Amino acid sequence: QVQLVESGGGLVQPGGSLRLSCAASGSSFSITDMGWYRQAPGKPRDLVATITRGGITNYADSVKGRFTISRDNAKNTVYLQMNSLKPEDTAVYHCWARISATGSFWTDYWGQGTQVTVSS
Repeated sequence: QVQLVESGGGLVQPGGSLRLSCAASGSSFSITDMGWYRQAPGKPRDLVATITRGGITNYADSVKGRFTISRDNAKNTVYLQMNSLKPEDTAVYHCWARISATGSFWTDYWGQGTQVTVSS
C-alpha cells in the first residue's frame, strides 16, 4: 500500500514563505504526475500546481509567480515552495500523486493534508 505524507505547513505572516514536502512510501510502485491541491473552509478542493515525471509544470493562475513546484524522482518526493503568501492562500494543502504498481493501471493517491495559515 502506498502512502503520501506531507510536512511543512504552519502559520506565517502575509508576505512570508513556506515550503511543503510530500513523500510517497510503499513497495514496488511507479509515479507519473504529482501535485498539490488546497481546500479552504466551505470551498471545493482546487488545483494549486502539478508536475510531470519529466518536470513539466502547471499552476493555478492565483499562484503563478509566487509558488514553485519541484520533485525529486529518486526520493519519490514533491515540493511546493510558497513565497509572497497572502491570507487567501490559507487552506489545507493536499499532496496528490498518480501511482501504479504494474505500470499499466494508474490510481490517484492523496495525502492527509497539511494546514497553511497566513495571518498577521
